[in-house]
Amino acid sequence: MQILVDADACPVKEIIVRVAKKYKIPVTMIIDTSHELYDGYSIIITVDKSRDSVDIKLINLLKKEDIVVTQDYGVAAMGLGKGARVLNQNGLIYSDNNIDRLLFERHLGQKVRRAGGRTGSVKKRSKEDNDNFERALIKLIEKREE
Repeated sequence: MQILVDADACPVKEIIVRVAKKYKIPVTMIIDTSHELYDGYSIIITVDKSRDSVDIKLINLLKKEDIVVTQDYGVAAMGLGKGARVLNQNGLIYSDNNIDRLLFERHLGQKVRRAGGRTGSVKKRSKEDNDNFERALIKLIEKREE
C-alpha cells in the first residue's frame, strides 16, 4: 500500500506526510513542472505541464488497495475503478455511492460556466477541513490494516 497524491494544488501535503510516517506508509506526490516540492519523506514525481499529465501518471502508478488524495472527480472515479480508496482534501471519501452524483454535478457546473453563468465561490480553508481530512485518511489506513 502507498498513498498517491495529486499534489499540484493539494493543501494537505504536510498532514499526509505526518500521518504516513506514523503508519510507515510510502507516499508518492505527483506534480507538474510549474511546482516545486520537497518534504524529505515522499517520492516526488514531476511531469510535464500538459493537460491531465499529473492525473494520467497517478492512475498509471496506482495499484489496487492504494490510497489516492485528489480533488479531481475524474481521477477519483478512475481510482475507484482500479480498487483504490480515494478521498479529497476536505476528508470526503469517494465511493461507488457518491461518485456518479459528484460527476453529474461537475458536468452541470461546466454547462453553466460555458453558458456564461457562475457556480459559486470556494470557501476559505479551515482547521476543521484539515481535521476532517486527517480523520478520514486515518480511517482509510486503519481499514486496510484489519
